[in-house]
Order: sequence, then structure tokens, then C-alpha cells
Amino acid sequence: MFTRITESPEQTAELAVMVGKKIREGTVLCMEGDLGAGKTLFVQSLAATLGVECEVTSPTFNLMNIYEGICPILHFDLYRLETEDQLEDIGFFEYTEEPEGIVVIEWADKFPEAMPEDYVSVKFERTEKVDERRITFSVVGEKNTEQLEELEAFCQF
Repeated sequence: MFTRITESPEQTAELAVMVGKKIREGTVLCMEGDLGAGKTLFVQSLAATLGVECEVTSPTFNLMNIYEGICPILHFDLYRLETEDQLEDIGFFEYTEEPEGIVVIEWADKFPEAMPEDYVSVKFERTEKVDERRITFSVVGEKNTEQLEELEAFCQF
């Protein structure tokens, strides 16, 4: 596990660019944090780094967006879902169990038992300063341990 403090939205975006340069296909990023904490900004910068040229928006109403870049990016937003059964309805498990490309899940903490057995957790926390964020990366499962170590070494300000 490691934590980075960003002092502005621009620095949060810069951190996402660094992650985008090192992330591997097949990775699932499970994100949690309050509304406005920077999750969607992070995904936008990550996607741009991975060659996505279209506008990246939070799929709050669509529940999932697919972006084409260097590899596919599947972007889920679970905020509006009420039950784990609704994940089945949107094909969530088909996309996350054997991911092709990169899967990003906002509000993953709503259904922790439904997340895949291996993923990178990214937790966004506000601090006392208005634009400052504490962003903590950790892994669940064993698959991404080496990748997390690479990210920790690479993601420096």
C-alpha cells in the first residue's frame, strides 16, 4: 500500500497520467471516495494517457462506458445501483472476472463482495485543505502486487 497527497485537481490528473503510463491490461481499478473527491477526473486523465480521444464522463446514468484507446477501458459507476443483483443485469461480472483492457469501477465500495478477487484499490479522501486529496493505492489478491510496487516507485511528485 502507498499514499500520495495531491494539492490540486491538476496534480490529481498528473498522478493519473503516471498511473496510465504503468498500468497493465487486465487490471481492475476499484475506486472509492465522496462525490467530488476526484475519481472521474482521475479516470479522464488515465484514459487520455491511454489514447482515448473522446470525452470521458462518469457513467452515472449509463452505468458503464467503453472507451477505445491503446486498449479498451471499461468505466463503471455503481453510485445509482441499489442491489448486487443489478450488477448481473448490466453484465458486470462478464467484464470484470476476466478483464480485457482496463476496468475502472467508481463506487466499488458499495458492493465489496461483488468485486473480482484481484484488483487495485484506489481510495480518494479529502483533507482539511480545499483542493488537497489523499489517494491511497492498495491491492486485493495477489495478481497486482508487483504492479503496485512499480506504481509506488514511479508515481512521485
